[in-house]
Amino acid sequence: MSELFADLPEIDPATTARLRARLVASAERDGVLDVAYRTVASPVGELLLAATDAGLVRVAFARQDHDAVLKNLAEVVSPRVLRAPGRLDAAVQQLDEYFEGRRRSFDLPLDFRLSKGFRLAVLTHLAEIGYGRTESYAEVATAAGSPRAVRAVGTACATNPLPLVVPCHRVVRSDGSFGGYAGGAEAKHHLLSLEAA
Repeated sequence: MSELFADLPEIDPATTARLRARLVASAERDGVLDVAYRTVASPVGELLLAATDAGLVRVAFARQDHDAVLKNLAEVVSPRVLRAPGRLDAAVQQLDEYFEGRRRSFDLPLDFRLSKGFRLAVLTHLAEIGYGRTESYAEVATAAGSPRAVRAVGTACATNPLPLVVPCHRVVRSDGSFGGYAGGAEAKHHLLSLEAA
């Protein structure tokens, strides 16, 4: 089998990058790039960012399995998914500013199509919890219009498709302990410490 491909020229990284850039430009020009994504290093690990024409649609931690996240986006949003970093430049810049302590809120178009019903109501409220503040799951349930739906708030936070930007890390247990987080306990501690500084 290896002899079959022995005569093929090696593909160098520069050629691959050039071909990828041409593919992205063609897809955008022809309007067939439905989901653009890229990965970026951060103090809480590698993040996957994905955006549609409407805005940022997904932020995922490495522990959430980026391949699985991309597969889900292909199934739920569109199979036309492509690594196209340029569409996410503003998101990367704002995340960098946030992690450097120079940004307290995000100013990005967001695509909430992955959340519906009560979960969307919770996410809408989370965006209103100010930098450096926290609320309990019970407080969020009340603010979202269903005071008894404390567990559902936990589920909405755990399935938040836009963590960091929609700050579910600011939701803690009533006793003040951190509770769960999609990015892991260490990431939640890092974010709350960053905002408390």
